[in-house]
Amino acid sequence: MVVSTLSPALVSKLEAAQRASRVLATLSTAQKNTALAAIADVIDANHVAILEANSLDIAAGESSGMTTGLLDRLRFTPERLTALAEAVRDVIGLPDPVGVVVRGNDMPNCIHLTEVRVPFGVIGAIYEARPNVTVDIAALCVKSGNASVLRGGSAAENTNTVTVALMQTALAAAGLPAEAIQSIDDLGREGATQLMTARGYVDVLIPRGSANLINAVVSESKVPVIETGAGVVHIFIDDSADIAQAVEIVHNSKVQRPSVCNALETLLVLDSVAETALPPILNRLAEAGVTLKGDDRTREIYPAAGIVTPADYATEHMSLEMSIRVVSSVDEAIEHIRMYSTKHTESILTNNVTNAEKFLAEVDAAVVMVNSSTRFTDGGEFGFGAEVGISTQKLHARGPMGLPELTSTKWLVRGSGHIRG
Repeated sequence: MVVSTLSPALVSKLEAAQRASRVLATLSTAQKNTALAAIADVIDANHVAILEANSLDIAAGESSGMTTGLLDRLRFTPERLTALAEAVRDVIGLPDPVGVVVRGNDMPNCIHLTEVRVPFGVIGAIYEARPNVTVDIAALCVKSGNASVLRGGSAAENTNTVTVALMQTALAAAGLPAEAIQSIDDLGREGATQLMTARGYVDVLIPRGSANLINAVVSESKVPVIETGAGVVHIFIDDSADIAQAVEIVHNSKVQRPSVCNALETLLVLDSVAETALPPILNRLAEAGVTLKGDDRTREIYPAAGIVTPADYATEHMSLEMSIRVVSSVDEAIEHIRMYSTKHTESILTNNVTNAEKFLAEVDAAVVMVNSSTRFTDGGEFGFGAEVGISTQKLHARGPMGLPELTSTKWLVRGSGHIRG
């Protein structure tokens, strides 16, 4: 029994979510996939309604001075909605983690032990200005047998209201409890605050958004939290790197979608190659509208760059801004990353195997890359379908979180009248 000071409205939603979670936990893979197909279909069939709601959120965001990066995350287009529905269908094709045997053995006394994957139960999510996350998390929760309680924030409230209602309709049409997907946006900020204290009703809480939001949830929550992190992401170029390749990788990492957490924020270049590497790389970025800030050595080579500060190195801009530093060694690059990284994604561009292996071994991040755009840190790109987020913590899950990361385990013990002596 849970003794609670939560509002009756929130308790009602959470109790309904608990009841729904017990149903989802017993469903077959086919039943869950049927529900996911219905969700994908209802998104495809309702572009107009979703886009109309989203236009209201975009207009409100623009009038309130929302940053370009957040507006980009908030915005739906027909193409993004089509991709969102396809991401749900991708989840259908993924292996169901529930019931998978992790390990097991027969004891000498003939007791049989099996550890199997099971749903968490009720998963809460707090995020901001990301209406795609509403569908991504809901779909992954359905496939992993969990109910989801979503706080998507006021910035996307119109969009989320429509998408949650559509997904609930799809669940009901598939014979599942509609309460398996719920929004608490109507309860406002107080609802989010109370969700963080709903231990006993909510099994796991996942925050996604700004560093301030994530830190607030981690600090204040009484519910266990899987921490997703901001992305102060680095690329380091050594003196063996293919410069033409580096131009393309750096441009893609920064420019393709600068508002997301796996976009490049700081470029580090070895001094011995800086005069050769920086001009073509920075010219390409400047042509794309990137505001560049560098240290003294960078500005000596590329005078158009502005002056960088320590605060710049620590900032996730989520926009067309980037910091640059010239370093004297691989160790100095790794030390810079150690100081400023949020442990999200770090990449080295090199053809030196020793440097590559040193970077892979010594850099502490959820994803460490060699000769790759940082934009590949993504659940879809990793083959997980949608993703719940990028976990930057070290307990339970790390990196892009897919279906297995939304399960726990339990031990099944099968005996035949055994007693312990």
